[in-house]
Amino acid sequence: MTTATDPSPSLIQRLRGLSTEVIKFGIIGVVGLVVNAGVFWACLQGQGLVKSLSGVIATAVAIGTNYLGYRYWLYRDRDAASRKREITLFLIFSGIGLLIENGILAFSVHVLGYTSSASQLVAKNVVGLIAGTVFRFFSYRTWVFKALPELADGEEVVSEAELLLAEQAPAPKAEAKA
Repeated sequence: MTTATDPSPSLIQRLRGLSTEVIKFGIIGVVGLVVNAGVFWACLQGQGLVKSLSGVIATAVAIGTNYLGYRYWLYRDRDAASRKREITLFLIFSGIGLLIENGILAFSVHVLGYTSSASQLVAKNVVGLIAGTVFRFFSYRTWVFKALPELADGEEVVSEAELLLAEQAPAPKAEAKA
């Protein structure tokens, strides 16, 4: 009597894989925070426009650093067929995460009336950061850095570009009967 084995991973195996992904995501996030703080501090030492835009400059550099970490370390085995699409989605979801963080801050100040520096720090850098990070984690892994489909034995990976070329190729002409 033979038994068939289920090719899909068990819940425990999936959770182990997810926990590793969460840890790596967190490491990249911490690196991004350090880069953000360092660039912010360096820009504050400058003058004029650099000092005025220090928050924007620091966030942009941190987003770029995070993208490199996600693409070349955490999600290096994921589909990279369309970098333009990937980068566009990454920037969109990073922006939404930024809005979530600052939206929580605005809600705590303007609706709840928490105006002290300590309460604003907690709202933005604890509650907002956690909510924004959870959003980014699931959006990046679901839409930005998409997993490659599982392949059966003998199948090969075909990129989106190859599929488009195949669709645009002229169909073979039927031979005329004599």
